[in-house]
Amino acid sequence: MLKWVQSGLSAVAGFAEPEYGPDAIQPITKRIADPAHVYRPTTPQDFTWLSPNYTNVETQTFYFTDLKNKRVGFAQIIHSNIMGLTTTAQFTFRLYDASDVTEVEGEGEEKKEKLNLWTSTKLDNFRTDGYNFYADNLSLEMTDNSKYILKSHVNEELIVEFEMERISDGVIFGEDGMTYYGEDPEQPWGSMRHVFWPRCRINGKITTKTTEYVIEDGLTMFVMALQGMKPHHAAKSWNFINFQSEHYSAIQMEFTTPMSYGTTKVNIGIVVKDDKVVIGTIDNQVTHLESEVDEVGWPVPKKLVFEYTETEQDEAAAAKVTGDLKNLIERVDVMAEIPQFVKNIVSGVAGAKPYIYQFSNGFEIQVGEDQKEEGLGFTEVTFISE
Repeated sequence: MLKWVQSGLSAVAGFAEPEYGPDAIQPITKRIADPAHVYRPTTPQDFTWLSPNYTNVETQTFYFTDLKNKRVGFAQIIHSNIMGLTTTAQFTFRLYDASDVTEVEGEGEEKKEKLNLWTSTKLDNFRTDGYNFYADNLSLEMTDNSKYILKSHVNEELIVEFEMERISDGVIFGEDGMTYYGEDPEQPWGSMRHVFWPRCRINGKITTKTTEYVIEDGLTMFVMALQGMKPHHAAKSWNFINFQSEHYSAIQMEFTTPMSYGTTKVNIGIVVKDDKVVIGTIDNQVTHLESEVDEVGWPVPKKLVFEYTETEQDEAAAAKVTGDLKNLIERVDVMAEIPQFVKNIVSGVAGAKPYIYQFSNGFEIQVGEDQKEEGLGFTEVTFISE
């Protein structure tokens, strides 16, 4: 959901929408007619940059997990079109120590701060080429429908070189993965789309001016997303998890629309065991537990439960991923990242108060009655508007 931060004016400008009602949204979860074919394997063409000529944000993101060293993070390319007038691109990166310790012992009595690297770098001379992306000192290329290679030297403070190889099939829900906004799906005025490689092997290194962090046989989830309208019109809240363990990967992404679209929930979920997709479901539930209102006014949970309901197509029983939220990576104040005149538009007209809460903690997955495994989860809880 960090595309909120980078999409600038297109993310927030504009008036509040009237109440169209639930008939004005055609979610992917309702566009699937055959319960025996909820999802299909992806092709390289599914990851082609669409680059529509209206307000939109497209992203390609690798959420990586280093189970051995208890580190998580993401590498993300953001491609934004602002009102059809100008196109921008950004590379964002995070690396976080997800172990339970809050401080790391240093020499003598010194203590080092917990690892939490973050960079966001504007890209120059960028271009899309099918499912590949290029910019000055950056490239992302797919080969053989099985591997992505990322090389980023755009920030001399942090060099990223990753090779990611798909372990399981990719997943796209329905035929095109699209949720459409508007009463006529043939002529929508907005859209949302997600396409996944849910379980991949990752090897590579992150080099700073002082340290080299090596990832060997790590795991990553890759997702390509399109948000083809202003984010505060598309959703009032989001929930997201990327869970990775020795044998399991579990992804769940849920957004809830504003009242203008009937407070409609759209939730898609994937569970992979080893190299096989065992659940691909559009009937899921996210539960916030022990929520407390923080100083900015949002009810922030202390525990999350992600439930997956199996479909006719699935090879496994229902699943559940649970965990306590002990490690807050960052509370992203989206309004702090945009110009003052845009803040005035949002707070005065749209009523949005967007905050993204990023956590990484130990989670447990349960599949069926007796299959359980512990792993690491990266979660985002996003509040945009009431």
